[in-house]
Amino acid sequence: MKPYLITFFALLFSATLRAAPVPAAPDIPARGYLLMDMHSGRVLAEKNADKRMEPASLTKIMTAHVVFEELAHGNLKLDELVHVSEKAWKQEGSRMFIEVNSKVSVGDLLKGLIIQSGNDAAVALAEHIAGSEAAFANLMNEHAARLGMTHTHFANATGLPDPQHYTTPRDIAKVTIATIRDYPEYYKIYGEKEFTYNKIRQHNRNNLLWHDPSVDGVKTGHTKSAGYCLVASAKRGDMRLISVVMGTKSMKARISTSQTLLNYGFRFYETHRLYRAGQALTQARVWKGRQETVPIGLARDLYVTIPRRQYARLKARSELKPHIEAPLAKGAVLGAVIVSLDGKEVARAPMIALAPMPEGGLWRRAVDAVKLWMQ
Repeated sequence: MKPYLITFFALLFSATLRAAPVPAAPDIPARGYLLMDMHSGRVLAEKNADKRMEPASLTKIMTAHVVFEELAHGNLKLDELVHVSEKAWKQEGSRMFIEVNSKVSVGDLLKGLIIQSGNDAAVALAEHIAGSEAAFANLMNEHAARLGMTHTHFANATGLPDPQHYTTPRDIAKVTIATIRDYPEYYKIYGEKEFTYNKIRQHNRNNLLWHDPSVDGVKTGHTKSAGYCLVASAKRGDMRLISVVMGTKSMKARISTSQTLLNYGFRFYETHRLYRAGQALTQARVWKGRQETVPIGLARDLYVTIPRRQYARLKARSELKPHIEAPLAKGAVLGAVIVSLDGKEVARAPMIALAPMPEGGLWRRAVDAVKLWMQ
């Protein structure tokens, strides 16, 4: 007996167009890189994407993510004042120039952290939230584990070199995506081009904000050992791409290589949302339930990223469990939807019960028991 019952359902196709050839992804001069679609998760280009590397100030994407989490849970407020310690004030490297023993709002420190890449802002926030930078680093690692950043370990909030401070292009993409998805109101800070604090105006170090109007983030990084790094995010139409470039040789190189990756992705690929979360895709037969069928669909929107002009060649099918019996909880996994292009699977997502199904009465259960026995 087959493990699943297979049904087919239609996609809404656009007009059939000749498929354009897709060239190989560019091989850019960097120690590691990754280009992926945010919504579908499809990787369009990569090199050493899972190799440990120094993140430099890309670290601050996680530092900011932890702050966003604290704000979202009500543990922190944007207008809350933070005492600046001597340690925070004395930080080397990029700074927002806060004064020792002064009090600065969380909102200003966030802008100093993100726009000016302030190491002083990073330490001030870390100490305020966790008591010490070391304790805050432990918090960063807890969030990294939650996000599935399995090749990452943080030793500080700034990104200054440390043997126990490392990540990978793929892991940095994960926290970037989580930030854009979960905290869009705070993510907007990454697109601000300048910030003035203490009468000192500094420009965002992400020069792609000036070169490409579709770019709205994210973060640069540099140390002598890490090289020049850049995480960029760009949105054109309904398609958002994330590029991570680590270990280039210059500021100019990190900009040009990131732009090359983004242009490649937008030029040769397109992303479509095929099904919405909660949309009933089909009905599943339920034995011994109050009703004979239950609507099934997806818990999350399903996106696919495919070469341009190939949407009309997509096919979708569902594979359902052959025997589904009540009671069923809402959200119970009953099968999967599989989307393929020219016979190759391009997306798969679990199909769930969109409504609970309690057991039927004694008569319904008896009738279905007889039907099952006869089968």
